[in-house]
Order: sequence, then structure tokens, then C-alpha cells
Amino acid sequence: MKNAHTFLLSIALSLTTLLPMSAIAQASAEAGKPSAMASASMTDGEVRKIDKDAGKITIKHGDIKHLEMPGMTMVFTAKDKALLDKTQAGDKIRFMVVSEGGKMVVTAIEPAK
Repeated sequence: MKNAHTFLLSIALSLTTLLPMSAIAQASAEAGKPSAMASASMTDGEVRKIDKDAGKITIKHGDIKHLEMPGMTMVFTAKDKALLDKTQAGDKIRFMVVSEGGKMVVTAIEPAK
């Protein structure tokens, strides 16, 4: 009985040491990739719709290179609803977008030049 208890305890301890190692391996594999925020750049777009209450903006945009996303029309969440006060439907803009937990978030908006 004592041997079985010792065996199970050693298995449990082995598993707890393997789990952090897998997280370290994943982090080191991602270390060679540039982070989306570090290599983010402004993207050209045209505002199609704004929902200030929901903090959402629909933008027809070109390629978002730092996220490897082709041009399309899609709805983004604004990091700060005040960003939506700077623009209206039909405006040509440049905007910064990042992926936060799989959610596309606009962090900056400026008029296109």
C-alpha cells in the first residue's frame, strides 16, 4: 500500500513539473516571433458604421500586415469609446488594431492624409 501511495505521489509530482515546462517551451517558441504590438502599423480604411453605445466601429480596410489579415469590411471594438468621437461614417482613416485574446481592438484612429 505504501509503495502504491509513493508511486502515485511521484506521478503527481512529475506531472506538476511537466506542465510549467510546456508553458516555458511555448513561450520560448513564440520568443522568436515579433509581437503584434511591437510590429503594429497604421492601416488605411473607410468608416462604414459607428455604434458609440456598444463601442464598435465597422471599417472597410486594406491588408492589416502585422496581423496577416487581408482587406475586408469588419466590425472592431474600440479600446476607448472616445476614439469613436474622432470620426463618422464615410471618413477615410488610418487606424491601429491589435488582437487581444482573439478580439480585434482599435487602439488609435486618425484622419487619412
